Amino acid sequence: MDRFDALILEAIQRDARVTAEALSPLVGLSADACRKRLARLRSSGYVEKEIAVLNPQKVGRGITFIVEVSLENERITDIDRFKARIEAAPEVMQCYYVTGSADFILIVSAKDMADYEAFTRRYFFAEENVKRFRSSAVMERVKTGYFVPVVATAEEKP
Repeated sequence: MDRFDALILEAIQRDARVTAEALSPLVGLSADACRKRLARLRSSGYVEKEIAVLNPQKVGRGITFIVEVSLENERITDIDRFKARIEAAPEVMQCYYVTGSADFILIVSAKDMADYEAFTRRYFFAEENVKRFRSSAVMERVKTGYFVPVVATAEEKP
């Protein structure tokens, strides 16, 4: 990945719908070269997904929670079962298997406190392997996103 690729990746993180024509002056390559590079970056796995970031308030998901979950048993089958249940939960926006005092960190959206309580009953209280969970309600979204700083790993050839 050279600096042109890095510039393309940075640009599409800001706007996934940016056209090759709009990329061209930003990157310093022709639109056709940008289109080919972007296709290569997508096919080689640099771009995992292209998503729309929604405003939770506008779609009726007014409260976001950051939840630390600790499991009773950390056998592979128990961890995999928990991961599968959480992946299938539409309320869970993000899930991270982590080191530290908890086993998982979840970002969960809810309509209101009653909705979140129902979620905890289904996914934590009803799950015998959940040892404990700790929830923090988000008071304000200060920064959200998936922007990853990109650094070129190789120089372009003259």
